[in-house]
Amino acid sequence: MIEELLKIEEAALRELESTADAAGLEAFRIAFLGKKGRVTSALKGMGKLSPEERPEAGKVANRVKTRLSEAFEARKREVESGAAAGKRELLDVTLPGRRPLRGHLHPITQTEQEICSIFARMGFRVVKGPNVELDYYNFEALNIPKDHPARDMQDTFYVSENVVLRTHTSPMQVRTMEKQPPPVAVIAPGKVYRRDSDVTHTPMFHQVEGLLVDEGVTFGDLKGNLTAFVHQMFGRDTAVRFRPSFFPFTEPSAEVDIQCVLCKGAGCRTCSYTGWLEILGSGMVDPEVYGFVDYDPERYSGFAFGMGIERIAMLKYGIDDIQLFFRNEMRFLRQF
Repeated sequence: MIEELLKIEEAALRELESTADAAGLEAFRIAFLGKKGRVTSALKGMGKLSPEERPEAGKVANRVKTRLSEAFEARKREVESGAAAGKRELLDVTLPGRRPLRGHLHPITQTEQEICSIFARMGFRVVKGPNVELDYYNFEALNIPKDHPARDMQDTFYVSENVVLRTHTSPMQVRTMEKQPPPVAVIAPGKVYRRDSDVTHTPMFHQVEGLLVDEGVTFGDLKGNLTAFVHQMFGRDTAVRFRPSFFPFTEPSAEVDIQCVLCKGAGCRTCSYTGWLEILGSGMVDPEVYGFVDYDPERYSGFAFGMGIERIAMLKYGIDDIQLFFRNEMRFLRQF
């Protein structure tokens, strides 16, 4: 029996050496190491041996089975490694490479940059300031004292009694005028905060506010600059109108409407069937504001304006839910 086991071992190792694929390895395992394999079949004859022969035959049988199992596992690793190397060799380096995926600017950022670019071409300088602002700059220096009813127009987040999350970027107008004499021509883009949330409002949104102060500035200059902006942003065929309004830091004040970009003035749900959409507020700087920055209101005049960037983006791209800008859904963002 020992001689038979040694012959099986020799034949198995010779066959294993010539095995070169997974199918051959499986056939080898079944033929030699399986439940009905040659080693198992030989061991069934153990009962026919004498008690003296069995211990030695058992040792040889265990050694043969162990050696064949180890040789099988080693050959299996070699075959698998060779197959992996073969797969790597199939790489065709002459094929064109895959272009890596690239991100892009968020539609709000794109819109903000376009707005700033338009006004920069008109001579306005971009200024930026803190999101957490003193009550003085956010309200008082803009002619909105603590008891002024206009404060009710803006639901404010208060950090403390005299510190707020800014409700508009107009504080940068005051800060800029404090630092330099006229002429002043600046725009202030940035995040602002108000306690409001629905399909057209969010607690945090973006604004661009502008200011121009110099000698001899008139309401005609305001109309000319803002009409030029509308035509560059929405097209030269877009009709513009100015409606009287009220803002504490401008007098006279006006809201600017454009012809509905969806129905072209015919009337639809978006424009409440009026044919017009409001896009920004504006007006001549109230002389009271000049008192906070030591400008001579007899010598200087100017205009200010402000617009929500989300509002402009919604009109430009035909979006009806402001919250889409903040959900970070890839299907939505890929369109821009």
